[in-house]
Amino acid sequence: MKSPLVATLMLSLALAGCGGFGSSRLNPLNWFGESRQAEAVTLAPEGGYGVSASDRRLLVDQVTSLEIRRTPEGAIISAAGLPRTQGWWDAELVAENNGLPVGGTMTYRFVVGEPVPGTAVASRVLTPESREVTAGAFISNIKLQDVRRIVVTGAGNSRVVNR
Repeated sequence: MKSPLVATLMLSLALAGCGGFGSSRLNPLNWFGESRQAEAVTLAPEGGYGVSASDRRLLVDQVTSLEIRRTPEGAIISAAGLPRTQGWWDAELVAENNGLPVGGTMTYRFVVGEPVPGTAVASRVLTPESREVTAGAFISNIKLQDVRRIVVTGAGNSRVVNR
C-alpha cells in the first residue's frame, strides 16, 4: 500500500522538476531562439524601377470586377479583366500620378500584354471565363489615409470602390 503512494509522490516530484527543462539548452525546441522580423534585402535600385517607355501593354478591354482586401499593413487591390481573345498576359495594375491619390482618388490602369499576332491563341475567343485575367496592387496604410475612392480603368469601362 505504501509503495503506490511513494511511487506517485516520486513521479509528481520528477515531473515538477521537468518544468526547468523547457528553458534548458538541452530542449531541442529552444535551439534556434525566438523568431524576429528580418531586415528587408532588395536588389531594386534606390527610388524603384522607372516605367519603361517600351512598355507596349494595352488597356484590358473590360474591367469585370474590383475588390479591396484589408491587411494589417494596408490594402490589396484585386481586379479581373476580360480581353477580346485568348493569350493576353503580363497583367498589371499601374498606378497613375506616381501612385499618389488626387482629390482622394487613387487611379490605376489595368494593362495586359498582347498575344503574338497571327498565332492560333491570338484568334481564339472561347468562353469569358477562359479569357479572364487578374492583377493586383498593394496600397500601404500611409497612402490609404488620403484615399476615399479607388478607380481601375480599362479600354471600355472603369470600376470604382468608395470608402
